[in-house]
Amino acid sequence: MSSAESTAFALAGTHDNDNVATYVANRIGFIELQRPRALNALTPAMIRALHAALERWRDDPEVLALLVRSADPRAFCAGGDIRLMYEAHQRGDAAAIEQFFIDEYRLNHAIFTYPKPYLALLQGVVMGGGMGIAQGAAQTGGLRVVTSSTRMAMPETRIGLFPDVGVSWFLARAPGAIGRYLAVTGESIDGASALDAGLADVWLDDAHLPALLHGLKHEPFESGQQMVAYVRRVAAAYGRPEGESSLAQMKSGIDRHFALASVAQIFTSLIAAAEVNETAETAETAAWARQTAEAMRERSPLSMAVSLETVTRARHSSMAQCLRRDLDLTRSTFALGDVIEGIRARIIDKDNLPRWRFGHIDAVPPDEVARMFESPWQAALHPLRALHD
Repeated sequence: MSSAESTAFALAGTHDNDNVATYVANRIGFIELQRPRALNALTPAMIRALHAALERWRDDPEVLALLVRSADPRAFCAGGDIRLMYEAHQRGDAAAIEQFFIDEYRLNHAIFTYPKPYLALLQGVVMGGGMGIAQGAAQTGGLRVVTSSTRMAMPETRIGLFPDVGVSWFLARAPGAIGRYLAVTGESIDGASALDAGLADVWLDDAHLPALLHGLKHEPFESGQQMVAYVRRVAAAYGRPEGESSLAQMKSGIDRHFALASVAQIFTSLIAAAEVNETAETAETAAWARQTAEAMRERSPLSMAVSLETVTRARHSSMAQCLRRDLDLTRSTFALGDVIEGIRARIIDKDNLPRWRFGHIDAVPPDEVARMFESPWQAALHPLRALHD
């Protein structure tokens, strides 16, 4: 796990909203995340502050569009407050954990269905919950702007979780088997790869962000669409990284292995490919397969199986259905899954020796995976029943 990814899972809890600044400039509602010591990891108060800003500007005719960004170039948002959830679980406060996810998923849905263009400037680390407040921009007529420093991931299988915050909807619509690969492995990608994965819309070098922000605050805009067009023009003027992205280079292997039906089949296929290195080209492919298989050995077998199934089910689901399913899975993951052990091993004790429920990838029974998806609520009583797309 990289230092950035480790920080994404090692978060100190706060309970105020001083970490979110909101203001209007040039008829644009700006939301700035200001929790740099934790890479803008989301607390309950931050989630409430974000949602309040969206509601405040929803029907305001003087606000044409919204823009969310970080005040710290190292990270847009590293995710949710994992340590806070662990501590709540240890004291038996399941209600606090559940409320966090309910509030977070309502925010994700509000962004996805927002009636005005929403722009997300995705500089630095963009992981977990950060993806949840970014990806919905694509559905609003807005943009997901990645940069030369972007490091994007849904790394939840490292700690026994699954890709939540509705991101399964986007992963299921990624080209080929890319979404399945990212969900199962939790690997991070750069901005150019995010474009190829369908998880970003435009790319800009970090050096040009100050000029972009200056223009957004001073150029005359008569509509949110004009603002979006301006961002596209600025990005187009500076092009995108030269050459093929790292994800594009791996795509044939990803499609070959991760299109298979189960995690066990994917792993077996990777192991077989890792042994073939007769030419320079096949040696490179074998090295990637070997590296990917090794990464999978470190993940929770149950979490990987659940993550793959989550993306599979999301293919024919609305965002509201994905978020309701995510909430169901958070309940079962904390009650029956590996997340508490994963946080213990990666964050609390830091021994990096998690004792997963199932010790081997091929040892996860299909009925155990299906059990994780059982909702504890009747449809009419589901906490997210009011969400509609």
